[in-house]
Amino acid sequence: MQAAKAQALFKGLTLLDADPVADAEALRRIALWALMVYSPIASVDALDGLVLDTEGADHLQGGENAMITRIANQFWAKGLTAKVAVADTWGAAHACARSATRNTVVVPRGETVRATERLPISLLRLPTKIVSDLHTLGFQTIGELSATPRAPLALRFGPEIGRRLDHMYGRLPEPIEPIRASEWIEASRAFAEPIGAPETINKYVGRLVSQLVAELQRRSLGVRRTDLLVEKVDGTRQAIRAGTAKPARDVAWLTKLFRDRTETIEPGFGIEKLTLVAVMTEPLEEEQRSSSLVGGAVEDITPLIDMFGNRGQRVYRLAAVASDVPERSVRRLQAAAEEIGEKWVHHWPRPVRLLHCPDRIEAIALLPDHPPASITWRGKRHRVRRADGPERVFGEWWLRDSELAAVRDYFVIENDAGERFWIFRSGDGVDPQTGSHAWFLHGIFA
Repeated sequence: MQAAKAQALFKGLTLLDADPVADAEALRRIALWALMVYSPIASVDALDGLVLDTEGADHLQGGENAMITRIANQFWAKGLTAKVAVADTWGAAHACARSATRNTVVVPRGETVRATERLPISLLRLPTKIVSDLHTLGFQTIGELSATPRAPLALRFGPEIGRRLDHMYGRLPEPIEPIRASEWIEASRAFAEPIGAPETINKYVGRLVSQLVAELQRRSLGVRRTDLLVEKVDGTRQAIRAGTAKPARDVAWLTKLFRDRTETIEPGFGIEKLTLVAVMTEPLEEEQRSSSLVGGAVEDITPLIDMFGNRGQRVYRLAAVASDVPERSVRRLQAAAEEIGEKWVHHWPRPVRLLHCPDRIEAIALLPDHPPASITWRGKRHRVRRADGPERVFGEWWLRDSELAAVRDYFVIENDAGERFWIFRSGDGVDPQTGSHAWFLHGIFA
């Protein structure tokens, strides 16, 4: 609407001049972030969107639903509202994201026609003039346009309508040109004759790794995340991502990380180009390696961490935090992070498994200091044979005012089957201000 009309409708409305150049640069930065976090193939989609090829990468995020929910939440945390859609093709995802009433949409495989047939033709990414003329002819939805014979449309509007419909329904490939940062190091190899044999692919991947490592060594850098982009004869692309727990530039090890996964490459009619890109690098100086004079050499488990990480497993270490509250006394560190000085100091045993959130249980017990005679957890009753406690944990009043009087009384209990649980009562069993006096199960012993 016109600015004068908007100001008449909304008193005190603030007007700012648009900055398309800054908007485009911000969108480009977001695309680079998405490429490093979610997918090796990411790019800008029109003036207000991003497109990612997440085929083969969504399992690292816990599946499609978990992935797009996390993406939407991360944008929300930065003050941005995003609509995220997953579909078989770029065109379908573009249309569904811009027409959805929800923040996240997952179109099941093979359901593209059903999901897009009632969407307006303006979402086909056609020129404005063509969309206007189609509206004049009475076309409103993509389904109506798709059901119309191609020949009359091509005669009047050219091949663009048919091409966009074929892109949306996956009849024609629509490769994504990955965005690239100027400072990234990469090595590529184009082939006069397409290749496809696994041993040939592995041979050239090894050569690309050698070229990449040579450039990394010249700049005193080590790579943390590397992408192998496979460009095929039919115009489609496939990507493989390999990460390391620490900066690395060992040719043999980086080559092995990719060779373990090149079997997932589908060459189709042949591969015409391979590109290896160092997406994330860190400084890495040369170091002298020698055997220890006393005892054996220190074994490096980083290769094992890398192997699990590239198979989609999340590997991390637990570190102590100075807190008496159990759920606050531990934090996650990167698997290869440096050792920290904090240590746990407890006179009472701690379970090997701490629940993410304590489970409410029903307990029969004498207040205030007696352990339960039995508990009911998730519908199953456990008779308590042995118990130890209570261990009293006080709230951290210097962090939260609500914990000024809060306490928990923890017990270690054992049932008839020999299973041991870590339970607590919220409150001291006497004063209601110290807690609700409800019982919870917080951990399980081995």
